[in-house]
Amino acid sequence: MPEYKPQTVEKKWRERWQASRAFEVTEDPSKPKFYCLEMFAYPSGHAHVGHVRNYMIGDVVARVKRMRGFNVLHPFGWDAFGLPAENAAIKNGTHPETWTLENIAHMKGQLQRLGISYAWEREIATCLPDYYKWNQWLFLKMLEKGLAYRKRSSVNWCPSCNTVLANEQVVDGGCWRCGTPVTTRDLEQWFFKITHYADDLLDGMRELGEWPEKVLTMQRNWIGRSEGARVRFKVEGGSEIEVFTTRIDTIYGANFIVLAPEHRLVQEFAAASSDPAAFRAKAAKFTSQDKSARMTGEVEKEGFDTGRTAINPFTGKPIPIWVANFVLVDYGTGAVMGVPGHDERDFEFARKYDLPVTIVVAEEGTSRDAATMTEAHAGEGNLVNSGEYDGLPWQEANRRMTADARVRGIGEGTIQYRLKDWGISRQRYWGTPIPVIYCEKCGMVPVPGDSLPVVLPKIKEFSGKGDSPLGQVPEFVNTTCPSCNGPARRETDTMDTFVDSSWYFFRFCDPKNDGLPFDPEKVGYWGPVDFYSGGVEHAILHLIYSRFFTRVFRDLGMTHLSEPFSRLLTQGMVLRNGQVMSKSKGNVVDPDDMIQKFGADALRLYVMFVAPPEKEIEWSDAGLEGSWRFLARVWRLADSLAETVGGEGIPAPSTFELTDAERALRRKTHETIKRVTADLEKLHLNTPVSAMMELVNELYAFCSASRCVPVGDEAEKVGAIERPSTISVLKESIEALVRMLSPFTPHLAEELWEALGHKGGIVEAGWPVYDEAVAKAEQIVVPVQVNGKVRGRVTVAAGTSEQDLREAALADPQVRGHIEGKTIKKVVVAGGKLVSIVVA
Repeated sequence: MPEYKPQTVEKKWRERWQASRAFEVTEDPSKPKFYCLEMFAYPSGHAHVGHVRNYMIGDVVARVKRMRGFNVLHPFGWDAFGLPAENAAIKNGTHPETWTLENIAHMKGQLQRLGISYAWEREIATCLPDYYKWNQWLFLKMLEKGLAYRKRSSVNWCPSCNTVLANEQVVDGGCWRCGTPVTTRDLEQWFFKITHYADDLLDGMRELGEWPEKVLTMQRNWIGRSEGARVRFKVEGGSEIEVFTTRIDTIYGANFIVLAPEHRLVQEFAAASSDPAAFRAKAAKFTSQDKSARMTGEVEKEGFDTGRTAINPFTGKPIPIWVANFVLVDYGTGAVMGVPGHDERDFEFARKYDLPVTIVVAEEGTSRDAATMTEAHAGEGNLVNSGEYDGLPWQEANRRMTADARVRGIGEGTIQYRLKDWGISRQRYWGTPIPVIYCEKCGMVPVPGDSLPVVLPKIKEFSGKGDSPLGQVPEFVNTTCPSCNGPARRETDTMDTFVDSSWYFFRFCDPKNDGLPFDPEKVGYWGPVDFYSGGVEHAILHLIYSRFFTRVFRDLGMTHLSEPFSRLLTQGMVLRNGQVMSKSKGNVVDPDDMIQKFGADALRLYVMFVAPPEKEIEWSDAGLEGSWRFLARVWRLADSLAETVGGEGIPAPSTFELTDAERALRRKTHETIKRVTADLEKLHLNTPVSAMMELVNELYAFCSASRCVPVGDEAEKVGAIERPSTISVLKESIEALVRMLSPFTPHLAEELWEALGHKGGIVEAGWPVYDEAVAKAEQIVVPVQVNGKVRGRVTVAAGTSEQDLREAALADPQVRGHIEGKTIKKVVVAGGKLVSIVVA
């Protein structure tokens, strides 16, 4: 074999895989299926190694399953709609479609050069009509079922650019383009009724035993099921404010009401105030702040007194009404009762603005001074300062006061969800057109199914200003009503791009179907996805939306599934110089540069070896070079042995009487197969690499002793193998090594497998199988402790009894030096792996 040149080897095998359609599959009921999927990519331009780590992880899993006899579906595609393409069009004058398709071509080339085993014939791009047609189809089905509807909702608005802004386009309260302070504006928006499935989504988590607990916790919190009560506070001079609380028992301590700045009453109060403009400006300051930052407390809690009061329905006393940034209109009722004695957020707010604090729940035998307390009391104990409810345990008071509120007509018990219906309307161009027409005579009319897709029209210039870009294309907007044939106009909003990614895993099962989104029988064979991987940042949007869409398809009779993904892995980020890789930080590593220098296999191996897949990794060029040196070492080993051990007809090691050295190498081989197999099943992808490195060291040591392979970096043979048993043991070991390396370094493994005389591919060879009896150690080394410190080690036969192990430990010369002349109080043998001696 020539010198190891990975670029040449990798090009050869990529071409061979493509020519043979190596990774294309169809349904085959005679084989177990395995659907392996990584979250598909946004085609942003050039992928860096931080992006592609996820794809490498998935490829290791897919390749192992193929070798173990599974029919593996491993597809890839592009989440190709979205705001970045539109922003690039505004900035660079490039059409979003051109920008997107050019990026797809480049990134596809990068992934192919990495040797990832994708079924490229199933490739999808969500910006193409043959895909987004089915977004529209599903929208119409949901409209029929009452799961899609319109209502007025607030959006970010730039009064200078005269356009709607996405949350990420609001920077420090101003427009990202011109800096003008952002306001809010109410528009008619389309929503999907995800709340219809709130309890189903919560209950379904019991099926997700192979999901990270942190993801499930994030989803439970996002859905936020809370049992409590809605209570109505009369506003002096007119209307009512309804609040939701899980702790109505603390209502005697409710000393103020806080409204979200978007609450309907805020504008009413502003109009009636002495200075409406100043009032609205203060509210606008809060509405321009990032909603998620307001919710999590990342922005300082601020508020102002409206000058209005409401009546506490239990105390009958007036309390002030405030507006504050920490209350969101989309959560609960958009109004909360401030109970600073028993809620930390309310307590901080009350102390900042000098609002009164009242203690209404206290543990028995304790006392607190509201004037001097430094934090809120969580609310455990019995009621105090609560009129007729004094002395009741808080749980009992909660139940009784909820019932009393209903009897008095001031409230009722209810279940509240943090989850809100999914607003899918976007005043954007680069997205799926919503298939609805508006007719003055007929009202809102769905586009007939046989008229789909509603194709996105071409737009030549993007200013980023004005109403929805589609609204500026008369030939798109002006149409004919399908009901009365009269003049009508099209909906000009496009769909949230999360719609595209909420069901693409089903489309991969049947990507060429032009009659349905997918064939239910094909999804019945492939679904659910057996292994799904991606970033934890998608835990509460993409993953919840995908679970929602799966239930919608189930209820449409398209699938038997309720859950789309059986096993989920959230991979860690790739850091460089302690920071997450990003273009803006100038710390990205281009995989093409690394492939050109070290080869794709070295890059793949390094990324798998450096850390467990769920952990962050710190990039190191030196580490990558070390992986290349290891592969070159494997190459030299195979080169030295290929002529001797290659081909067929060599008897198995079990047919020979082996020497001690041969038995030791064979044991190491089978032990390694066992370790690697078990670790891969548990998705411990770094430890198998360590185990294979140990095996390579054993092979070099064995062959060096036999004087049949190079020592160090020398490339010449220094001897010949004469014993048939040695040849047999080496053949078994090197072939097992190459097969185990295959998922990590597929190009190298295929080349070495061929060099070892095999005509079929390495997938056909299958995964190596270990013999438990061979893998079992003949001898073990057991540490011996005296009073908790290791004082010696004894080597005994595997399976030695506890009594014999105890005697061996006490007889060990090193141990005896620490126990002679002392009273032995106890000798404990821990599972045959440790002997612990306690002396006086």
